Amino acid sequence: MDMNISPALLVDRVLQTRNNQSSQDAQINLLKKAMEVQESASHALLNAVVGDLPLASDGSLGTQVNKLV
Repeated sequence: MDMNISPALLVDRVLQTRNNQSSQDAQINLLKKAMEVQESASHALLNAVVGDLPLASDGSLGTQVNKLV
């Protein structure tokens, strides 16, 4: 089996690999930025709901938890 590889073909494959890696790096960076934006938005939503929410004080829904009837 002849294992001679053309130098031009080898250079072409190396350049393709580098281009693919650069493209993947750009996609990963974009994904990271999108996740950071989502994190920031979720923090803003959670911070908007500060304090305790009022509990039900009348009616049967939510007022008789663990209460023997």
